[in-house]
Amino acid sequence: MATATGIHHRTYRSELRLRHTRAEYFRLVLMIVLLLAAPYILDKYWLGIANVILISVIGAVGLNILVGFTGQISLGQGGFLAVGAFTSAIISDRAGVPVPISIIIAVVMTAAVGAFFGLPALRLKGLYLAIATLASQEIIMFVVRRWEWLTEGKGYLEVNRLQVAGFEVERRMFEVQWYWILLALAALAVVVARNLFRTTIGRSFMAVRDQDIAAEAIGVNITRAKVTAFAVSSGFVGLAGALTAHYTETVTWERFTLDVSVLYLAMIIVGGLGSIAGAVYGAIFMGLLPALLTELVDVLGSSLPTLSDQLPALKNAVFGVAIIVFLLVEPRGLDRIWTRMKDYIRFWPFRY
Repeated sequence: MATATGIHHRTYRSELRLRHTRAEYFRLVLMIVLLLAAPYILDKYWLGIANVILISVIGAVGLNILVGFTGQISLGQGGFLAVGAFTSAIISDRAGVPVPISIIIAVVMTAAVGAFFGLPALRLKGLYLAIATLASQEIIMFVVRRWEWLTEGKGYLEVNRLQVAGFEVERRMFEVQWYWILLALAALAVVVARNLFRTTIGRSFMAVRDQDIAAEAIGVNITRAKVTAFAVSSGFVGLAGALTAHYTETVTWERFTLDVSVLYLAMIIVGGLGSIAGAVYGAIFMGLLPALLTELVDVLGSSLPTLSDQLPALKNAVFGVAIIVFLLVEPRGLDRIWTRMKDYIRFWPFRY
């Protein structure tokens, strides 16, 4: 029987479907309609925020694969984003490689770097693994800041405007055209990640998370599972980094500091660990929070001018409070809150 009461499966194909009820299909269609209508509803400012959120969705999904589904903590997200960004920018601009190919190379390169820095996970757990991944962040940042060849001594890279097979992003349609590109890639990343955990590899990740000793006892190759999890996760993050480079058209190490690693970790905590949908919710929440705070301060600024002066500190404070509140009130994040809301509506007026 499926999670929805009264739905019985007669075939394996029916049981393995991602959606089983009309309500689930209705929500899917509604979401697609809203996403398709967004460019015609939002102005350039909010569409730019939506584009940043779509990039964040890809990176958050990748991090959740590692932390939420495999149980391997990571504080090196910013470093892996930098690997993807610098790799794609250098290959596409200096070597003249088409952008799609440079992005693919960046994904593979970041996956390889992630697998290398994931080797300590074979011996370390918990806080010790977190420190090891933090070291990877600092090592990568040291390289991109000190190795002058990467930026030719300028400290940053300028990336040419996106061109693919004769198509070039127009300046007047910049945000709209990028929205469609990023929406397609974010949707692809979500679908791939969702189906990953219907495979043997994905199930081995979850087995390692739940109890690695028991997983090894039933035949799971722990070494391969952990290293593969770091590689797959870093591949998603590398894609987000490469897209960041081509979208912003400027690559500098300031975009990939430890603050960015903490931000992505906050996304999956707020959204819900071990949930692909939770990674999406968390990216949306943490992406909209600063913008909504700015709008609120603009409205209240005339009556409370102190808020405008303290806006950066206010954003940091709200950021920290949001994480603490979710950890205390609902550790499973926005995904669990949404699930409980759906259950309440489905079972109403009953309480079970």
